[in-house]
Amino acid sequence: MFHEFFNRALGGKPRSGCRLVALVVLALSMPGMGRDKKHSASAATSAKPQDQRIAFDLSKIVWPNPPAIARIRWMKQFSGEKLTLAKTKKVRGQQKWLQQIGGKKPQAEMDLDIPFQLLRPFGLAVDSKGKIYVADQSVGAVFIFNAESPAVEMIRNRHEASFGLIYGMTMDDNDRLFVSDLKLRHIAVFNAKHQQEASFGADVLERPGGLAVDTENRFLYVVDTEKDVVDVFDADSFKLLRQIGTPGKKHSLTSPGTFSLPSHVAVDKEGNVYVTDTLNDRVEIFDADGNFISTFGRNGDGPGYFQRPKGIAIDPDGHIWVVDGTQDRVQVFNREGQLLIYFGTHGEWPGMFMAANDICIDKQNRVFVSEQFLGRVQMFRYVSDAEAEKERSMREGKGEPAVFQKEDAGARTTKSAGVSPQ
Repeated sequence: MFHEFFNRALGGKPRSGCRLVALVVLALSMPGMGRDKKHSASAATSAKPQDQRIAFDLSKIVWPNPPAIARIRWMKQFSGEKLTLAKTKKVRGQQKWLQQIGGKKPQAEMDLDIPFQLLRPFGLAVDSKGKIYVADQSVGAVFIFNAESPAVEMIRNRHEASFGLIYGMTMDDNDRLFVSDLKLRHIAVFNAKHQQEASFGADVLERPGGLAVDTENRFLYVVDTEKDVVDVFDADSFKLLRQIGTPGKKHSLTSPGTFSLPSHVAVDKEGNVYVTDTLNDRVEIFDADGNFISTFGRNGDGPGYFQRPKGIAIDPDGHIWVVDGTQDRVQVFNREGQLLIYFGTHGEWPGMFMAANDICIDKQNRVFVSEQFLGRVQMFRYVSDAEAEKERSMREGKGEPAVFQKEDAGARTTKSAGVSPQ
């Protein structure tokens, strides 16, 4: 039902909600909008250009645009520990004092004084309490954010853990955190108290990437990018059970059921496995036994096509969300590979991305997307099918337009995205 709420508002081509931001900014910057001429003239003469600020309501960033029923809402972003002038002055003062007396504070203690910021975030995970875990390669740490609080926890290299080059993450139903390490070629396991309790896979893995856990069947899926396979481990004993794909072909395979530089993996409620086959610009679907089911996607720069798909996640309604690392776009598909909606483009505004990489959807329908070049994670809210249906019924009861229609799914996709179903 996801697609039934988008297409009339989208018309020929889906419009980015960020266009709404631009229009609001433009309106607020025009004379006479929310201020008198005298105030405007005074502000123009007294304020320096770099000091001028324009305020707009971030809650208005939605997809699709009104009057359609919103299905995706921008919520907030995370970038690191709070930076304060007082803390910066304190650190500088300590360094100057230590220089004067000729002493030196242990490096481990000095590190604690520095506010950590995201630099190159990759993998994402969410625990049962709703805390957001972000793997940052450049910092060499896992940031732990709370959407309801400014406090930031961390699992840091040389402090709480020993990291080489971390990449993918996933969380099981016991809040055990699994982290893939490209340099150490293993998976590190942390308990709910953020203490490392195990590591495994160094004898099997060459370049472990994206991770996903099947909590029902107790499978841990590990994408081995270098070997072009997905390794399936027992999530409790960490024993290798089987491989999906054909190794040793050096990213040359294109036939269904094989991979060329796979990147990320996701699991749905039925135990089906979804893998982004990056160099083949497609998504492949397997059952819980590793049998190939289907594939969708092909190379192209328009909506519905891929140019290096990476992060992948499945929402509670079964829709497939795929991050395109080259186009900086998140696209949502049904199981048949028909495009339902997309959002994002290159840029720094909320709802835009710079080298988007991973995506994670939690039980609260919150959607998180990491991006490398801006060092941030953006949080969105997916409006479920049930919520959208409730909104539609409410609007119809009030006699308001619901922008709701029923037609062939293929026609909907073609009409809204300008591409044929793949």
